[in-house]
Amino acid sequence: MTTAIVVGSGPNGLAAAARLARAGVGVTVLEAADSIGGGTRSSEYLVPGLLHDHCSAAHPMAVASPLFRELDLPGLVWKAAEIECAHPLDDGTAGALSRSFDETEQALGDDGHRWRQVFEPVANHFDDLFADISQPIIRIPRHPITLARFGMRAALPATALTRMFRTPQARALWTGIGAHAFWRLDRPMTSAIGFALAAGAHAHGWVVAEGGSQSIADALAADIVAHGGAIETGVRVTSVDDLPPHDTLLLDVSPSVALGILGDRLPSRVARAYRRFRHGPGAFKVDFAVEGGVPWAAEVARRAGTVHVGGTSDEIVAGELAVQQGRMPDRPFVLVCQQYLADPSRSAGGVHPLWTYAHVPNGYTGDATDAIIDQIERFAPGFRERIVGTAVRSTTEMAAYNPNYVGGDIIGGAATLTQTVFRPRVALDPYATGIPGTYLCSASTPPGAGAHGMCGANAAARALAELGR
Repeated sequence: MTTAIVVGSGPNGLAAAARLARAGVGVTVLEAADSIGGGTRSSEYLVPGLLHDHCSAAHPMAVASPLFRELDLPGLVWKAAEIECAHPLDDGTAGALSRSFDETEQALGDDGHRWRQVFEPVANHFDDLFADISQPIIRIPRHPITLARFGMRAALPATALTRMFRTPQARALWTGIGAHAFWRLDRPMTSAIGFALAAGAHAHGWVVAEGGSQSIADALAADIVAHGGAIETGVRVTSVDDLPPHDTLLLDVSPSVALGILGDRLPSRVARAYRRFRHGPGAFKVDFAVEGGVPWAAEVARRAGTVHVGGTSDEIVAGELAVQQGRMPDRPFVLVCQQYLADPSRSAGGVHPLWTYAHVPNGYTGDATDAIIDQIERFAPGFRERIVGTAVRSTTEMAAYNPNYVGGDIIGGAATLTQTVFRPRVALDPYATGIPGTYLCSASTPPGAGAHGMCGANAAARALAELGR
């Protein structure tokens, strides 16, 4: 029987294993941690019955993923809040994005029609778009017109797209979405991630997985086992020499970890590229248990699954520049997720889980907890008094929790122009390591971060082609 080993059980490793197992390959997934899931793990650790996502929280790309449509996993249920995203401002107003263009247009007032003009043509064909952008860049697109419409906006700096809007609410809303690029926003291609996220919000919503993001990993794991695969936890792989005989190997790890595992087997040109691979800013994560939820001054934020806390567009741009340059801003950009609004099973009575992280410099050694609380308090007076529990994960702890998160970089690599287009290296096949039968399949490969599983699915497709299946 043809055999494969997958190192790492994040969503990409599990996706690769699921696709291989369904093709009749004998797959074994090896995970260093005691539980599977990587960035899609969830657990109770503050208040009994209160469910927290450890990293990945909202999943607009997963719900659109060709892989999940192909697998049609039973038990994986997507849930959405009433409002997809809100961005509060100091005057008590907020920009708000709903799945409905009509509702978003009304909420954004004078900029509503412009917002619709910018995003609706792509959102109406988002599944076609994602089928193309979830593949490596060097290929013939299946939907060239939709891809071209996206590309014209995606190539712009996020700050250029900001100038299309006139109101502070719409400008801040877009800039907060653009900040998901985790890079300075005045550089080319920094609109790409935000534009895809905004269009995805209108197409499918910024959904969460019912029962926590762990449900994504559990559904994939069940599919692997159902098709004859195996999963082993508590197995740390430091060298390919540690592995049993196999026909193909897929690594759901960062390029730096792959260097250690593959060692001298890597061709020198690939090893040099992996050493040059750049990691981006870090995430400083704080989970809260909050009595009665967050008392946002802007009422719309109380109904939003995701809230971007960063103030005006100019504040966010300045903060992201500082972080990329290694400076900690006084008022960092903070992402807040209120998954319990879509999935009430995550709460414990009147106590709700609140997921947050701040953008900080890579490897930041300070404590951003107070800065996060201050930012939320700024737009939700009285928040501090409602906190009944706190759990902190610094950039160092992020990297210890998941070695792929180098310096707290949770998106698999800096969003430089080169790495946005070509990751982890410039190559016709970015998953190939130069070693026959060995592939990289982490978020450091196309299409990048997210619980969509397409990095793993694409690498598995390459492996199956090499195996003649």
